[in-house]
Amino acid sequence: MARLALVTAACMAVAYFVCGIPFGLVATRGDGVDVRKAGSGNIGMTNVARTVGGKAAAATFAGDMGKGLVCMLLARAVVAGACFGGDWSMLVPSSPFALSMTLVFSCCVLGHVFSPYLRFHGGKGISVGFGAGLGLFWPIGLGMLAVFVAFAVPSRYVSLGSVTAAISLPVQCALWGMGPAALAPVTVVACVVIWAHRNNIRKLASHQESRFSVRHRDGADEGADGGERR
Repeated sequence: MARLALVTAACMAVAYFVCGIPFGLVATRGDGVDVRKAGSGNIGMTNVARTVGGKAAAATFAGDMGKGLVCMLLARAVVAGACFGGDWSMLVPSSPFALSMTLVFSCCVLGHVFSPYLRFHGGKGISVGFGAGLGLFWPIGLGMLAVFVAFAVPSRYVSLGSVTAAISLPVQCALWGMGPAALAPVTVVACVVIWAHRNNIRKLASHQESRFSVRHRDGADEGADGGERR
């Protein structure tokens, strides 16, 4: 147990600092736009799409999702190899050792939302959460994606899909047999993501939230319908 705690703590630290890398800033560096000072000021895919364009948004999504997925897969391999003879099945949601992986998962999302490279400011956690969710247990990641798509696509409100996906996360984990201890970090993550969307929730409630749009080189926003930028 001491070895498991030590290895898990090391993986948590790595996940926090790797997932704190702001790919929204990296992807837009060549465009001469600081997304922290444009649109909503957020470094995530949605604001990058609105203020810079589709290619930069795709690169942001790939970077944010990828860092979560890679950190979780590496953590699973390291913990399983160091503590369970390489047996990954010891870390599935229904395992008594699932807490190890949910702690790493929480550091992936918290590192992104509270980036150590941006004075503990960052994105809103959905892209990295999706990638990390796939690494945690792929049906959970796909379940989050399904909930997101079900709410975001018909409404074109990315924030609505994001909040509902966050709400569904602990529910899905519980349905896959995750125990109370392992559920605790996941629940914290869901609450943090909802908190990060607090302004969007207010705008949704007052019908002022903007639908998803992509900026083109001529400056026009495809899919914009007026309203306030988020």
